[in-house]
Amino acid sequence: MKKDIHPENSRVVCFKDISTDTTFLIKSSAPSEETHTVDGVEYPLIKVEISSASHPFYTGKMNFVDTAGRIDKFNKKFSKFDKFIVDKK
Repeated sequence: MKKDIHPENSRVVCFKDISTDTTFLIKSSAPSEETHTVDGVEYPLIKVEISSASHPFYTGKMNFVDTAGRIDKFNKKFSKFDKFIVDKK
């Protein structure tokens, strides 16, 4: 293993899956300004949209999560192309 490649500032961080409201305590050096209390101990909080608690590969079922309005954004962006669609009847 290579020497001196790991960051010195790693600490226990709370990762929160915002789609399933699940929290994980993992060592990380990722920066965070928010905190979250777990079992009476305060940890830095990092919010994630997808984790092993919500990803279909790990859960075995499809969950539809639209956390950032991506569908509305897509429909708005491509709605102007409706006039180019030709009815093939």
